[in-house]
Amino acid sequence: MELIKKIKQAEAQAQEIIEQAKAQAATQAEEARQRRRQLLEKAEQQRKKATEAAVTEAQSQGHTEVEKLKTQAEKQRRKLHDKAGSKLATAAARITDYLGSHSAKTSQNVAPSRG
Repeated sequence: MELIKKIKQAEAQAQEIIEQAKAQAATQAEEARQRRRQLLEKAEQQRKKATEAAVTEAQSQGHTEVEKLKTQAEKQRRKLHDKAGSKLATAAARITDYLGSHSAKTSQNVAPSRG
């Protein structure tokens, strides 16, 4: 009888240990799920932060590049304007000289008309 009582106590203890193990496993599984969820949320926040930083950096670089290109284009425009202006002045001087010399020759060849 004593042996049966001890066996039943051992079975009860074993069942209690099993139940405690199940409860502990469930608790650990829930904690693991929460940690995983927190890690995923943190990773998502870091990803968003990195994306925003990359976008901000790209916008800054783009703005810098635009300003650089504007400055470069303005320099080229001024250079072209100056070059065209000097050629225009030279061409105008040549035309004036030609017309002046051609006009003088023509007036020498034409006799004054007496009317």
